[in-house]
Amino acid sequence: MSDLFARRWFLAMVVAVATFGSAGGVAAQSYPARPITMIVPFPAGGATDTLARFLAEKTRDILGQPVIIENVAGAAGTIGVGRAVRSPADGYTLSIGTSTTHMLTGGLYKLPFDLLNDLEPIIYIGSEPLLLAARKDFPADNLKGLIAYLKANPDKASVGIAGVGATGHLAGIAFQKETGTKFQFVPYRGNAPAMQDLLAGQIDFMMEPSSNFKALIATDSVKPIAVTGKARLPASPNIPTVEEAGLPGFTASLWYGLWVPKATPKEIVEKLNATLRAVLADSSVQKRFDDLGIQISPRDQQSPEALRVFEKAEAERWWPVIKASGLKVE
Repeated sequence: MSDLFARRWFLAMVVAVATFGSAGGVAAQSYPARPITMIVPFPAGGATDTLARFLAEKTRDILGQPVIIENVAGAAGTIGVGRAVRSPADGYTLSIGTSTTHMLTGGLYKLPFDLLNDLEPIIYIGSEPLLLAARKDFPADNLKGLIAYLKANPDKASVGIAGVGATGHLAGIAFQKETGTKFQFVPYRGNAPAMQDLLAGQIDFMMEPSSNFKALIATDSVKPIAVTGKARLPASPNIPTVEEAGLPGFTASLWYGLWVPKATPKEIVEKLNATLRAVLADSSVQKRFDDLGIQISPRDQQSPEALRVFEKAEAERWWPVIKASGLKVE
């Protein structure tokens, strides 16, 4: 009897394991069976929200389920990211964000979660280089002239930033270190008021996401100096990159990615990645990205692992800059 019982117990365990394993596969195959939520860690109407709504529409067309945008703003995006971290790992909560919300805040704040490990990467969507632009009557016309002016006039020039610890602020700190220059940072509550002062000549220059300057460049209202990306802007091919203008190796960008909570089934991660890769390959999507000033990530960088590696490398680059600067964000 004992041998018979043992055999039956063993067979029951084999069936249970097989059933459990196949259940995960079936769940992944039937995914998604209901609407998906995409958390945007900013208020409605901003650049990330605009991008999220566009991608949500395209994703719905492929997956056959609505993708509902939920704006959860506050604390530089950490409230929205925190909600995503605490969500069930079932593929029904997506977290879209930027280098600020999903990388820089890890060096700026003491977070109740591990920014680099508590979310599962889906795809590196793309990036938007910064543009170094000066007031219209600034005495320098190019990057070498700007650097020469800053060296000759330490701490006299002013640069507007969209907040302490923002991408433009940290890029400016890195620029000072690379060029051996000094200038004053003037923080604003966003790019719009800073640009108003740039137009009025109250500040000397800015280093912010390039799309913010699109209208100003079109009306010749500011003086574009250089782009901090690895390539020139398709919409403004006459503006050189920082490297072309004489500062090799200096790059900075605002980049976008998509994540799900840690421990989301691998099959669902792969399905979401394949879906977003198809979305980014669509010609209408590529045109829309050009209009938004966002450069789609290369195909070989669109895997979940590529985003994981890239995010970690960015943290290793920028967190020491934050620490060395002594920035304190409460």
